Formats: sequence, C-alpha cells, structure tokens
Amino acid sequence: METLEETLGYRFINRKLLRQALTHPSLTAEAPKQSKDNQRLEFLGDAVVQLVLTEYLFQALPEDAEGRLTQIRASLVSRRALAECAQRLELGQWLHLGKGEEANGGRERESNLADAFEALMGALHLDGGISKARETLMKVMKESIEEVLEGEDTSNPKGRLQEVLQALHREGPVYRVVSEEGPDHLKEFVSEVLWRGKVLGTGHGASKKAAEMAAAGQALVEERWKGV
Repeated sequence: METLEETLGYRFINRKLLRQALTHPSLTAEAPKQSKDNQRLEFLGDAVVQLVLTEYLFQALPEDAEGRLTQIRASLVSRRALAECAQRLELGQWLHLGKGEEANGGRERESNLADAFEALMGALHLDGGISKARETLMKVMKESIEEVLEGEDTSNPKGRLQEVLQALHREGPVYRVVSEEGPDHLKEFVSEVLWRGKVLGTGHGASKKAAEMAAAGQALVEERWKGV
C-alpha cells in the first residue's frame, strides 16, 4: 500500500487505519477475528467529506443561496461522484474483499468504491487531522468540483426537474413538507419531491422554498425517476 500512500502524498502513522479503511465487510464476515471492516470509518469519513465540501462551497460561492449550495454538494457527494474519486486513486486494486465479493466483481462495484473513499477520508482524519484530510480530499476532488461549477446552471433545480419529468410524462413533480422544527426565528423544514407516487428526493432548508430546492437538487442527482 506504499504506492497508494505516495499517491495520497501522506504516510500513515497507524498503518492499521489504512488497512481497515480498505477492508470490505465481506472479508470480516468470513474471518471476523482477523480484521475490522471499514463501516465505522465510512461513517466518520462521510461527515469529514460533508464538512470539507460545505466549508469550501460556502467560501467559494459567497453570493449563492442555500438551495444551490445544497444541490452542488449533493452532486459532489453522490455515490457516483465518490466512486469516480476512488477510481482516480485506483482504490479498487487495494480493497480487501471476501472470496464471494471478489468473484462477483467487488473491486469495480460503485458502492464499494464510494464507501472505501469515505472510509479513507475518515482514516486520514484520525491519523493526520482534519487539515490533512481536507488537503487530500480537495486534491482528489479538484476535477469533480471544477466540472460541477463550470457545468450547467444549477440555480433553479425545481425548474430543471420539472422539465426533465414532463419530457417523460405530462404529470409534474409534487412537493410536500415532511417536518417543520425549531422556533420561528430558526425554523428547519424538510421537504420531499414526489413524482407518480415515488419519492425522488428529500431536502432540508431554513424555508419551505429552500427545502424544496434541495429536494429537487437531490432528485436531479439520484435520477430515481428511471424505471417509474
């Protein structure tokens, strides 16, 4: 794994953390006493990735509303986007898999790659601190961030979602408030967007509009309308 460390530009003090980050649960299921899987590190890494990207977008896009920031972040932390980052690091070749998962193409599986990438960020945070995790994440995700920021206009996800869905069926999306919490001056709304009876996305926001924008943004990323 020294080659991977060279790619990261960081040598782990605790090499066990690096191994754990790359250990799929299928291996521990077969040999539970020999190794720990990466699920706990994935849990931590998810928070690290969210924090680093949130801070970056907050500073890089000072004029953008919450809804757009949420939608951009959702694009960057989607399973597909994180799996692409893992592929840039060639994480697939370093995964420790059980025999069954190995035989079934586990090294190329999108979910395995995305999970391992988040676990790796969690391991970096524990071993080198948040600054090292931030440095590595921003280096690996530079291309993805540039593509999103230079791509199509994401300021109106509700309008874009409406266009996409009505091109498939005359029925448009429907939004509903799932929950509303907090005092009047500090409300948080959670909204869902549904289409033909299926929930396409969920979003949080300080207003109903912001929550709906975030839900539409997630729907555009997830594309759950396929097959409906």
